[in-house]
Amino acid sequence: MKIKTLTTFALAACLLSVSSSAEVIKVEVINRGDVAYGYEQVTARVHFAVDPKDPRNAVIVDIDKAPRNAEGKVEFSADLLALRPKTGGNGVALVDVVNRGATTFLRLNRTAGTNLVGDGFLLKQGFTIICIGWEFDVRARDGVIRIDVPVATDNGAPITGIIRAPFTPDRRDINYTATDVAAYPPIDVNDPNATLTVRDGRSAKAQTIPRREWKISGNIITMQKEFEPGRNYEISYRAASPPVSGLGFAAVRDITSYTKYTAQQQVKYAIGFGVSQSGRFLRTFLYDGMNTDEKGRQVFDGEMAHIAGGERLDVNRRWATPTGLGTYAATAFPFADTAQKDPVSGVTDGLLDNPRARMNQPKIFYTNTGVEYWGGGRSAALIHTTADGVKDIKLPDNVRAYFFAGNQHGPSAFPPPEGLGQQKANPTDYWWNMRALVVAMQKWVTDGSQPPASQYPRISDGTLVKATAVSFPGIPGVQSPKTLTAGFRMSSELAPGSAGAGAPLPFLVPQVDADGNERAGIRLPEVSVPLATYTGWNFRNIRIGGTDQLVSLLGSYIPFAQTKAERDARHDPRPSLDERYASREQYLERINKAAAGLVKDGYLLADDVPAVAKRAADHWELARDTKN
Repeated sequence: MKIKTLTTFALAACLLSVSSSAEVIKVEVINRGDVAYGYEQVTARVHFAVDPKDPRNAVIVDIDKAPRNAEGKVEFSADLLALRPKTGGNGVALVDVVNRGATTFLRLNRTAGTNLVGDGFLLKQGFTIICIGWEFDVRARDGVIRIDVPVATDNGAPITGIIRAPFTPDRRDINYTATDVAAYPPIDVNDPNATLTVRDGRSAKAQTIPRREWKISGNIITMQKEFEPGRNYEISYRAASPPVSGLGFAAVRDITSYTKYTAQQQVKYAIGFGVSQSGRFLRTFLYDGMNTDEKGRQVFDGEMAHIAGGERLDVNRRWATPTGLGTYAATAFPFADTAQKDPVSGVTDGLLDNPRARMNQPKIFYTNTGVEYWGGGRSAALIHTTADGVKDIKLPDNVRAYFFAGNQHGPSAFPPPEGLGQQKANPTDYWWNMRALVVAMQKWVTDGSQPPASQYPRISDGTLVKATAVSFPGIPGVQSPKTLTAGFRMSSELAPGSAGAGAPLPFLVPQVDADGNERAGIRLPEVSVPLATYTGWNFRNIRIGGTDQLVSLLGSYIPFAQTKAERDARHDPRPSLDERYASREQYLERINKAAAGLVKDGYLLADDVPAVAKRAADHWELARDTKN
């Protein structure tokens, strides 16, 4: 494909070349072409050079050990994908912090795969969309948006260190592909000091598997005996030459500032948009003070950190694994924005309330589901409680928090399928709410219009409780979540110097009603007028083992019985559909009333109500189908 280096790029008119003293030094356009709604799509390669001596860059781990060019700068490059209105637009860039090399904004357009336009929601709103690579450990292949960064050395000599990669197989096999190992191949595949351990549950004592019984080749680990599904393994070995992973922060920071301040003035504001892994990126980005560029200017005017819980990301560390899931390994003090004294370590710190982050703070939305409260050590409650989980705290004026009740990490397909969990996956679709919140954020940053009020569970009103106090009904065939634990803070190995590393996390979860549905938060019509119980947790089924552990990121869909006789036969404590609704018409009337309330309060767009109502009607037909 032909690559053209431009001398007059702007994400408003193409892509602009700048002087060698700037952070963005060159943009090579690879492809460009028209798409729908008067937009142009551009793919390019962006070249950066940053000053390792600049105080704004000092937070990037090992930047002082990276090679430098003739001007003393550290160079790196990243892939870029942009959609921009050829004329007009709303003056706002939505900077999509990609997740494992893939775009996340597509869900707002109700699409997936290579079709970026979908129903055109963001394009009709006039956003400029920018996607920049920041993960060095995502595999290079067509369509993936990634970054290339230099390797750190000790005055030219290779740096070595110990890599630890945990994993839990889902099936019996002698081979397991460990994705975290791909970033750091072992120096010696026959190293006798390499170890492989196994345990049952995160807090159980690990047993070492004899070295003669396993080997590693590339990122494939092979055992003489089969891996056992549901058991927790961890491999440890020595690797060399760590990439300067934290330069991913600089790529996102500098392309955003470049778009706002250097390119032609079509874009005046920028909103950072991150989902799951990239939502954790945004929380870490803020904590490390990266929302101020080298010239002291504000980078993001708004940030939407979605389904990140209280976690941060393993990106700015030697031997970092940015694409890792971070399950039970990514939550470290401070959890909340406002500075608190840590009851474990005695350290006082805050995500936004620290010397690095106090300047140029954006307006922020935190959005989470039940998964981020219940599973993986994500501990979402700690973003709005004290660090000991005892009291609610006041959010800063520039922060709103929204809890999507009755949802899982990412909505399941509909109709809900059987899968790895003991229950069907949860299909409730919060992306309708996210569309309304994107519009609210755009108005908040551009004209100061106040967004909808925060909606999340609170200790003070009994909607946030200890997991052991959750009032989940005794539904036959459904395992109780009261046996679960929150896990522990990020270990000192992953976060050197982290306050209270390894300490147990408080375990606070949303309280539920008699049906097992969460009481607080934004409740879509299908949740407030339910046909089922929708949870943010789902235990592993017997086929994949570890039935006392959760399926990562999955919720449950547990339908109601259709008749009283059916529920009595099942010994199901939840009223049947017949006992709840006199008719389909009554059900849909209540659905539309609930939707109207969400529109009034700003949590749903009026234009999206017909689609939400249709989904509810389809759900009614599914629930009434005796074959299901």
